[in-house]
Amino acid sequence: MTNFMMLSKLKAIFAAKNSGNLGDFAILKSDFLGAKVAPEVAEKLRSLAGYHPPIDLAKLIQYPQGSFGREYAENMNANHVQPLNVSPELDEVAKRNVFALRYVVTHDIFHVLLGFDTTYAGEIGVLAFAAAQNYSKSLKISLWLASLLYPILAPQQFSEIFVNLQKGYQLGKKAEFLLSYRFEEHWEEPIIELRKHLGLSPNSPISS
Repeated sequence: MTNFMMLSKLKAIFAAKNSGNLGDFAILKSDFLGAKVAPEVAEKLRSLAGYHPPIDLAKLIQYPQGSFGREYAENMNANHVQPLNVSPELDEVAKRNVFALRYVVTHDIFHVLLGFDTTYAGEIGVLAFAAAQNYSKSLKISLWLASLLYPILAPQQFSEIFVNLQKGYQLGKKAEFLLSYRFEEHWEEPIIELRKHLGLSPNSPISS
């Protein structure tokens, strides 16, 4: 990457951050850092190139109680978080770096499906899940760093951090490969049934 290209990408990242569009900011940042994925992971994600339908919380909150979409919207509203929607203008990035796209879009979805909150303890649970699913080596490094830093940053969550680390890792081992799942087409399903289908229910077997 030339200095000019690097500068252009950095300007785009900061412009997205300053605009308040966190979805664009997240995918541009991830694309800039260039997280590499294994060939088998890239193959599983191939059909999702450019797939980023907008997520409308106002619509999802009207779905039936107990539905996946309603649970997601309630969780997002309770935490004052907006979906990381990606602008159509970034279609080229979305098609070129499918891993960055789906990892950004599904992060908050994973929180809801896995039952982890947005504290340090909750975040390490989601990170451990992603590392166990072997999405990329960089996530395993991030998990190692988080296991060192999070107990220092949130000592009152010390025990919960390591409980969630183990829980997230075990869930990642037994679940289906979730990064390639088109969650946006299943909002109306009961969340209990969706968890069961994806191998996230308590009695699901652990993969080898």
